[in-house]
Amino acid sequence: MTAARLPETLWFTRCPVPTATGVAADRGWLAAEFAPDGIAVRSLQDADPGADRAAHYTHDLPGLFREGGNVPALWARSRGQDTRLVGLTWIEERQAVLVAPGSPVRDAGALHGLRLAVPRHDVPIDFWRAMALRGFEGALASAGLGLGDARLVDVPAAGHTGQWAAELDALRRGEVDAVYVKGALAVESARRAGAEVAVELDALPDPAHRVNNGTPRPLTVHQDLLDRHPDLVARFLAVLLRAADWAAGEPAEVARILGAETGAGAEGVAGAYRDGTHRTLHPDLSDPRLDLLARQEAALRAHGFLPEAVDIRAWADPEPLRRAHRILAGTPSPSHAPVA
Repeated sequence: MTAARLPETLWFTRCPVPTATGVAADRGWLAAEFAPDGIAVRSLQDADPGADRAAHYTHDLPGLFREGGNVPALWARSRGQDTRLVGLTWIEERQAVLVAPGSPVRDAGALHGLRLAVPRHDVPIDFWRAMALRGFEGALASAGLGLGDARLVDVPAAGHTGQWAAELDALRRGEVDAVYVKGALAVESARRAGAEVAVELDALPDPAHRVNNGTPRPLTVHQDLLDRHPDLVARFLAVLLRAADWAAGEPAEVARILGAETGAGAEGVAGAYRDGTHRTLHPDLSDPRLDLLARQEAALRAHGFLPEAVDIRAWADPEPLRRAHRILAGTPSPSHAPVA
């Protein structure tokens, strides 16, 4: 059996959040790993204007590694895209429910009966809407409540620029009582809007109440790449593991990289990510993370975001990460010949 021809390019894409992919890209390690093979490694975000950036959501590009939110990843798989889940991270990225200045609401139970902003974006998969629903759902569940105990208010995002802009404008105008936000830019947007924190989801003790688009965050590849070039997939993952190892000892450098990745200032990054975030970039496929992703899948399907069910454990393939750990440890991997 002849070996499959090496691809000319490997692509990667990541969300503007803490990822080992972002760290590895910043360090130049991905390009250096595959340059001896004559393989270019390119970021979908930095590609030419004609590149299919929608692949970040659809995963239509077979040579693509994606480390990003689970809503688009699950949606793509649900629609029949032949991807495999090869890793999951759990990185606490500040999630909060905000209220207007002077509001007395200061805990999840006080959300009962309130008007909660649920944005609506004109995109194929409205992950912003999914995040708001799941954020409110988690907050309410922590107080023994459900979405039916509050009033969901649609907030069209058309005509607004910037993350959370439509919802924060609606809050300022008094059209809603509470807004869900997350991440570094949300911290800065909230401060500019003068909004106050009613519920810190990160402070909720049960991680199930913090399950959302980025928790847990999947690392996916296309089945075609995995079938034809399992060695390339394992090597790519080994670079990410090395990047996560390096990040664990470089908090200042990781903060710098996060600022560039998120587009937020130092204050936004510091306010969005807990101390120790630099030590949490390692992907795995542990049972707890798979169970939490299964919770997310069930909730997204219940809310109508997924056309078909996704069997999380059937989707997951632990072998590439196992091989990556062996590469990093300098242990030869069992032979696994690519197919023609």
